[in-house]
Amino acid sequence: MNPKTANISITVSAIINSNVQMAWEYWTDPKHIIRWNNASPDWHTPRAENDLRIGGKFLSRMEARDGSMGFDFSGKYTKVVQQKLIELILDDNRKVQVRFEANGNKTTVTEVFEAEHENSIELQQTGWQAILDNFKKYVEGTEKKK
Repeated sequence: MNPKTANISITVSAIINSNVQMAWEYWTDPKHIIRWNNASPDWHTPRAENDLRIGGKFLSRMEARDGSMGFDFSGKYTKVVQQKLIELILDDNRKVQVRFEANGNKTTVTEVFEAEHENSIELQQTGWQAILDNFKKYVEGTEKKK
């Protein structure tokens, strides 16, 4: 256990050029989650499950495309306010909060998560930001096709 990461919260954020309804749907629907939930092109999410309600569980199976490694990112929801807020607890007991702030045809998505103890704060922040940036790219790319 790394005492330097104990009880540290990390924040990542992105402004999505889309309305909050679409951002919320793409964040929570497994058919979309599998398309954006990776930090780099050499990773992917081949399977996602989501029961979006208090006490409901979620799971994203994240794997290296070459099959060398993978893990389940999973937990349960502790609070859900439609198109505004999701709070959850990961299976390793870390807490995560995701806020959706609507501003016309833009939505700010902000994630605050408790650091884990294996990787540096910088690596965790970079990884979560990369996933959020990939979400932004996916939503905005889909929005342009409409």
